[in-house]
Amino acid sequence: MKRRIIVTFSVMFLLPLVSSAQCAMCRAVLESEDNNTIAEGINNGIVYLMAIPYILVGVLFYFVYRKMKS
Repeated sequence: MKRRIIVTFSVMFLLPLVSSAQCAMCRAVLESEDNNTIAEGINNGIVYLMAIPYILVGVLFYFVYRKMKS
């Protein structure tokens, strides 16, 4: 049981770091420009916005698990 929780948290925290998501319109606009630093900034912003809910849910489940364990 403990191993399953560790694997779940590991996947939940590492998956957003590996992915680099971008909507089609943002990608089209950013690829047409020559400035790559703006595109990297948009990609990082999207990844951060995607990771925050996973972190919050993970913390919530951790506290619930700890409460039920005691």
